[in-house]
Formats: sequence, C-alpha cells, structure tokens
Amino acid sequence: MDFLFATFLGTPAWFWLAFLGLVIALTAFDLGILNKVDKEMGIAESLRLSAFYIAVAMLFGIWVWFQKGAEAGVLYYTGFFIEKALSIDNVFVISLIFTYFAIPRQYQYRALLWGIIAVIVLRGIMIALGAAMVQQFYWVLYIFAAFLIATGVKMLFTGDEPMDISKNPFISFMTRHFRVTPDLHGQKFIVQVKDEKTGKMVRAMTPLLLALIVINLADLVFAVDSVPAIFAITTDTFIVYTSNIMAILGLRALYFALAAMVHRFHYLKFALALVLVFIGSKIFLADLLLEGGKFPPVLSLAVTIALILGGIVYSLFKTRGEPHPDDAARTKG
Repeated sequence: MDFLFATFLGTPAWFWLAFLGLVIALTAFDLGILNKVDKEMGIAESLRLSAFYIAVAMLFGIWVWFQKGAEAGVLYYTGFFIEKALSIDNVFVISLIFTYFAIPRQYQYRALLWGIIAVIVLRGIMIALGAAMVQQFYWVLYIFAAFLIATGVKMLFTGDEPMDISKNPFISFMTRHFRVTPDLHGQKFIVQVKDEKTGKMVRAMTPLLLALIVINLADLVFAVDSVPAIFAITTDTFIVYTSNIMAILGLRALYFALAAMVHRFHYLKFALALVLVFIGSKIFLADLLLEGGKFPPVLSLAVTIALILGGIVYSLFKTRGEPHPDDAARTKG
C-alpha cells in the first residue's frame, strides 16, 4: 500500500484516487440514477442540481483546506470561481451548437454528460503538459500572464461577434469524409444504415455524436484561457486540476438554466476581462514589488469574487425586463 502515499505531481497518490473516485461516483449517480431516462430538464431542476454540484465542490474545498492547508484551500476556491464564471461563455457556444444540429432538449443532458467525461481526460492532458512546462521552465508563467492580459484587454475593447456554426471547417471536414445521418436516432451516437451504392449495412455517425465532438473541440478552445488562468494562480497541479474539473462537473446541470437567460449576462464578459487582466498582472507585480514574490491568496480570491459578482449584478440590473432573443424574434415574425 506504499504506492498510495507516493508523490504524484507533487501530491500523494491517494489524494488523486480520492478525487477520481468522487468524480466517478458523481457521474455514475447522475447518469445511472438521476437521468436514467432521457427527459427535458426544466430550469428549476437545473438550478437544484447545480446547487448540489456547487455544494459538493464547496465541501471538497473544505477537505482540501484541512488536508493541504488554508492557502491551498483559498487557491482551490479562487480557481473554482474563475472557471465557473468563464464557463458561462461555454454555455452560449454549446447552445448554438445544439441549435445548429437541432438536438432536442431531452437528449442534450446525456450528450453533455458524455462530453464532460471527455473533458476530464482532455483537461487532464492539457494541465499535465502545462505543469511539466512550468516545472521545467518557470518563465512560461510570464508567457501565460502576458497572454491573459492580452486576452482580457481584447475582451474589453472588442464587440460581440456572433458565431456562425455552419462555417466551422471541422464540421465541413466531418460531413465530407464520414457518414453522418441526416436525422437523429434517439440517444444513439452511431447507427447502422444502408449504403446507397452497395446496399450493405454500414456504420454512420448521428448528428448527436457530431454535436458532442464539436462541443469538446470548443472546450479545448476555452481551455486555452482557463488553464493558463489557473496556473497563474497556483502551480500546484492537484489544485489546478481539481478546481477545473469540479467547476466543469456542474456545468451540464447549470446549462439549462443559463441557456434560458444567458442573454442577461451580457456585461459579465467585461468583469471576466478584468479578472484575466488582474490574474496576469499579479504575476508580474508579485515578482517585482512583493517580498517573497507571492501575491496574498486571500486578496486574490476577494478581488476575483468581487469582480465576478459585480459583473453578474450589473448585468442582471442592466438587462432587467429584456426578452429572450428567441422570444423577440418570434414576436417580430
């Protein structure tokens, strides 16, 4: 049993096993019990389930606090809140993807659940590569910091450009080189269809699988912002990975509530831009101005929460009474 106490990426192996066990248990409970039958999730159920996942994440943070120390606990919560806020942008893109592929709401939750499983693996690979780079070349953190500042400034001064899913080159490639059925086949990702040329039964992807793949590719794009953001907070790989995954785990539950009101969070992007600029800047400020080259974790958490909450409150205030864009379009039509 000595391997349980062996260090893996700076943390005892049993910490990693405990976390992975929690993720597997939550996923099995969600897929096998809560959503055993495909159904459309309402906003109230979405909020309740999201509250459950947030509670689990908060309790896990308390466990981290007692096992790894108060500083590690504060860093975990900082990473969690940043990833949770950044995931609101993911919701908008996921909604566009589901709309483009005409995926009914009753199948969206299961697709998101399988997508989360893929994200757990993909984020793990990205974070492991990032950790290896930072460990070998500390100056990589300055590149991450500069990238975050540039991204934040760009978000502040560029307008919203609507994404046209139909022009995505990956979708064009997949539809040209692989068989994709024109219609859904329930919750199935791959089905047997008759080849029009040979008359033989062949395997084909369904639009549900193609949507799932595109969603995971979109997550990789978003990870380019979120992973450096958390590495700029801490280089503890365990904290980086767990805060990232705990925030993403609850995303599928929160999706249905956010998708119905994502238009109300228009001004949150400016708050997120300021968060990215703050996180990037504190790397340079800490090394240049602060003794020991360390920015106080509690202050970092306080500034992050204040900016995110400020963005949410201001957005809800400014957009009060505004109809959903789909409702407005139907009214005009």
